[in-house]
Amino acid sequence: MKQRKSFGYYFLRNKNGMIGLVGVALIVILGVIAPFLVAYPEGYTADILLAPSLAHPLGTDKLGLDILAEVIWGARTSLYVSLTAVVISSLIGIPAGLISGFVKGWLGEIIDACIDIFLTLPMLPLMIIMAAIMGTSINNVALVIGLFSWPQLARVTKNATLKISEMQYIEAATCLGLSKPRILFKHVLLNATGPVFVNLTLIMASAVLSEASLSFLGLGDPTTWSWGTILKRAWTSNAVISSPNPWWWWLIPSLCIVIFVVCFNMLGTAINDILNPKGRD
Repeated sequence: MKQRKSFGYYFLRNKNGMIGLVGVALIVILGVIAPFLVAYPEGYTADILLAPSLAHPLGTDKLGLDILAEVIWGARTSLYVSLTAVVISSLIGIPAGLISGFVKGWLGEIIDACIDIFLTLPMLPLMIIMAAIMGTSINNVALVIGLFSWPQLARVTKNATLKISEMQYIEAATCLGLSKPRILFKHVLLNATGPVFVNLTLIMASAVLSEASLSFLGLGDPTTWSWGTILKRAWTSNAVISSPNPWWWWLIPSLCIVIFVVCFNMLGTAINDILNPKGRD
């Protein structure tokens, strides 16, 4: 009899997954231990627009602040926004997807219609309007992103629920008289964690892009360092088009955003491939 291999066995042999995991782990570590690595960048110094050197490995900005410190504290902000957006979208999207995929009748149809409506809305313009109304606060930015991230999660959860609800063990649980909430959260959701988790990694990646976009447009928190805030300050100071060009000021935070998004996408893709037998090597 052929021995069934575990998830960890396939994941350790997935190069993209390991690269994504290492990248995500490094970003998480930087964000968590930021206060122990560098001081919070504030004020100004005489070291204005210095190129990368031993004293300042990633150079300095127009205020003489260390770009490395800004990037590390920006990672902390990006993690906070991503995790908050994931929690908010999970609290809305997962129950909505479970109910719309399992419960028949008017309730499921109403929730399904709401999901379809939100999926057709232009998210970025609406996020800009909401952020402008609610004010420039990192909590408000995270809240807005989370409120507009749940429809995709709800649709993925619904599709998984529809497939799982046709399984025989769900029919058996129904015949035994188990309540619908117990069946949904103990049997259906437990078996739908794979696609749900994959979608959560994508939400974390898109949350960083959304936060950077809002901050670049001036709707982020000006009192908090983020990668989008660094790019905003570089752009308003004409650092992108000035000559000589302080490329380290705008290029490094841009690369951080790209690395963050790519690593989470690689991690999510690897998990999806492993959970799908056809994607295994």
